[in-house]
Amino acid sequence: MHEPSEKFARCWNKAGYHLQSQVQDGINSWLKVNLTLPFLEHLSFQLGNQLFFIRIEDIDRRLSTPGTLGVLLEIADACNGHACLMPMRRRADGEWESTRTRWGLVNARSGVPVAPLDLVTDELIEVTDWELQDFAVMIVKDLLAKDGYEIMSWQENPSVDPSIWFVGDSKNPEWVVVRAVRYPLREAERPSNWNSIAKGCERTGIIGHVATVAFANAGPALRRTTSH
Repeated sequence: MHEPSEKFARCWNKAGYHLQSQVQDGINSWLKVNLTLPFLEHLSFQLGNQLFFIRIEDIDRRLSTPGTLGVLLEIADACNGHACLMPMRRRADGEWESTRTRWGLVNARSGVPVAPLDLVTDELIEVTDWELQDFAVMIVKDLLAKDGYEIMSWQENPSVDPSIWFVGDSKNPEWVVVRAVRYPLREAERPSNWNSIAKGCERTGIIGHVATVAFANAGPALRRTTSH
């Protein structure tokens, strides 16, 4: 994986500001709003009960953009969300701008314009396993940061291990396999392929950890409502 270029960072920043301006008080529930590797999507956010995953594209095809359309579709489908493309253009003065009106988003499969606010409903949508994994990783990452550890990288794909890399007490990289479980389960089983995970990580760090985050809800199932 390669670090995003400065040119991409400027385009990405402009795209984020454009999206933020589409809601009167701004988007309050951003999911991915940083340039941390890996890139399944470039930006993502929640509005009401809907999730939106966005890939930025340069219509002139001069900008190198991390990630692929395939992984964008993968995360959107796994989270029961909307995969969107955001076409951008670099003007003569060097500034980036959306090439579309309003939100500037189009459906990644059909090319039809997407207006996120029009898609929000009152339906209670059950939280997917990928969303729970994302939430679990955020909890563990934030706890590590609160304890003073430097976070190197993280990713939310439940089928990819490890979930988090951080600088441990020895000042060397350490890794964490995060597992999310739903009540009545309280503890995840140790990964059966632990040795394979450790083998794949040993060139970077030899110390690994397992963290379980258990979720419960007062109703029959965890539901996606107004926050993520």
